[in-house]
Amino acid sequence: QVQLVESGGGLVQAGGSLRLSCAASGSISSIGAMGWYRQAPGKERELVATITGGGVTNYADSVKGRFTISVNNFNTMYLQMNSLKPEDTAVYYCAARAGIDYWGQGTQVTVSS
Repeated sequence: QVQLVESGGGLVQAGGSLRLSCAASGSISSIGAMGWYRQAPGKERELVATITGGGVTNYADSVKGRFTISVNNFNTMYLQMNSLKPEDTAVYYCAARAGIDYWGQGTQVTVSS
């Protein structure tokens, strides 16, 4: 079992920055990859960024060059979000793959224009 808790969301003006954190606990040693996903109102959940144990990262085209994912031994995962846009407004979820997928409860990010 893996437990995930996100933090760092909030309200920011367009062009601003936020850093999301995801604290993992439980069977951390079983985690092979982690990622951030988001879901905007009326839309499906979408991938934002992922990172493997080897440090290989993958980003959605919409956030490349603006967002950076990083991890600290899978204890904590971060998402540095710069140059935020109103279309980045969503609930952001932390996910971990450890045999099965685990999800956090999400943190709201709102970007005002």
